Amino acid sequence: MNKFVKYGLIGILVLGAMWAATYFIKTNSKSAITYETTKPFTSTIERKTVATGKVIPQEEIEIKPQITGIIDKIMKEEGDNVNIGDLIATIRVVPNEQALNQARGRVRNAELALNTIKIEYDRNKKLYDRGVIANQAFVDLQLRYDQAEQELKNSKVDYQIILKGSAGGATNANTNIQATVNGTILEIPVEVGDQVILANNFNDGTTVATIADLSKMIFEGQVDEGEVGKLQVGMPLEISLGALGDEKFDATLKFIAPKGVEESGAVKFKIEGDVAVNDSILIRAGYSANASLTLEKKEDIMVIPEALLQFDRETDKPYVEVATGDQQFERREIEIGISDGVNVEVISGLEMEDEVKVWNKTEPIKRGEEEGEEEEGEES
Repeated sequence: MNKFVKYGLIGILVLGAMWAATYFIKTNSKSAITYETTKPFTSTIERKTVATGKVIPQEEIEIKPQITGIIDKIMKEEGDNVNIGDLIATIRVVPNEQALNQARGRVRNAELALNTIKIEYDRNKKLYDRGVIANQAFVDLQLRYDQAEQELKNSKVDYQIILKGSAGGATNANTNIQATVNGTILEIPVEVGDQVILANNFNDGTTVATIADLSKMIFEGQVDEGEVGKLQVGMPLEISLGALGDEKFDATLKFIAPKGVEESGAVKFKIEGDVAVNDSILIRAGYSANASLTLEKKEDIMVIPEALLQFDRETDKPYVEVATGDQQFERREIEIGISDGVNVEVISGLEMEDEVKVWNKTEPIKRGEEEGEEEEGEES
């Protein structure tokens, strides 16, 4: 082999090595990251909280019997609308044997007393007609006779009430259970044949029906102790009901509990709000609901996306990087205000014309790199 061929082979090898090195450098080197920038802008920020709870009637009236007995008939069903005086159910009286016996004895005593006074009255009436006895004496006797008659009537009525629950033919008998308010029957917890008792000093009595006006609803929920201090009676609420999809209802906060209740290690405070009910939409009692409350609101303030913020590891103070030239940035500490989780208020440290560095920019992956990574994964 002559020296020209030898030098030619060496030259080819050198050129090949240089080409391979250049290709390796190009394929393994990363291009410099180019950061985008954005400017502060003017916006409105609302800081809200959500209270979970339910929607219930403003008042629920429990209808209880006026006498002890057994449910004989039920005329209404749950969900029916009723007016004051509408008959809901009737009761069949099961009289107490002791009370019935006492009432019967009172009637007999009244009859005996009346018979006795009647004999004396008839005798003195003849004497009075002859002018034998004084007028005052006969008037006193007349009063005693009338009282005896009235006592007999009263004892007979009491006996009928104990025996049958009413004094024969009364239109508003104790055995009739009637609506005391206008509204909708929410619940009838008894059935025909159930025994019921009237309210007394030792028992609340049996509830025969529960009635409420579904046009007057309130939201009842709870808020955390960290937010209750920012609430005020009269604040607007936005109520959303899971059962009604996207329907929203306006409400007004009317009550904040003065005492909290501890639940799972957190202190919760009860709140209530009057809900503006749309007549075209039926809201059922007990719907689960969420109430959105605006705790703080600022309009026309300078804001930046919250993702642009960085925090010093030692002082934990927020800062951003502001452009000073082409891809040149300087750190600038800022003071921030309220945030809605997307944008944050800038109180000081920035001007509207400042270009703020957008962090965490990611490079698009090239198609060749993806294929190479996939091949390496298959080989492994």
